[in-house]
Amino acid sequence: MGAPRVIPGSSPCGPQPEQTLPPRPVRESVSEYSELALPNDANTFGFLLGGKVMHLVDLAAAMAAMRHARRPVVTASVDHMSFLHPIHIGQLVIVRSSVNRVFRTSMEVGVKVFVEDLLTGERKHTSSAYLTFVAIDERGCPVAVPQVNPETEEEQRRYEDAGRRRAGRLELKSRQRP
Repeated sequence: MGAPRVIPGSSPCGPQPEQTLPPRPVRESVSEYSELALPNDANTFGFLLGGKVMHLVDLAAAMAAMRHARRPVVTASVDHMSFLHPIHIGQLVIVRSSVNRVFRTSMEVGVKVFVEDLLTGERKHTSSAYLTFVAIDERGCPVAVPQVNPETEEEQRRYEDAGRRRAGRLELKSRQRP
């Protein structure tokens, strides 16, 4: 099912009623996705394509956002993606994600990518990313989602950092508008 067609200048989305939804702990959004790096996704150097890593990051982040919102989500932005180490073909790619913070209809999801050498068991952190997702209803309109409840010091740090990143995104967006 695709998103409904919207005529430019119109919007099927009206004002949303305010909802009071109980907050959910970060642990309920934690997701993990694993995949073997195969030759059909290799670049000319025999490493996993960066675009393939980005695809896996988007999938894992969407899983965390949907687990938190318990409704469909769409990717709104990718703030930052770093590539620390190459991923060799034949290694296991492990992608972990969780919701860092909720801002009414949008959520920041943090993602870490690890690689595991299946022969030695050695694991390395290879990539990190922050993505923003928006929860939508059946018309494709943004809808409110429950706040996230950070329970650990690490979750609280990520929650606060997400607020700073959002302020930076909004500042950048305001400078880009005519």
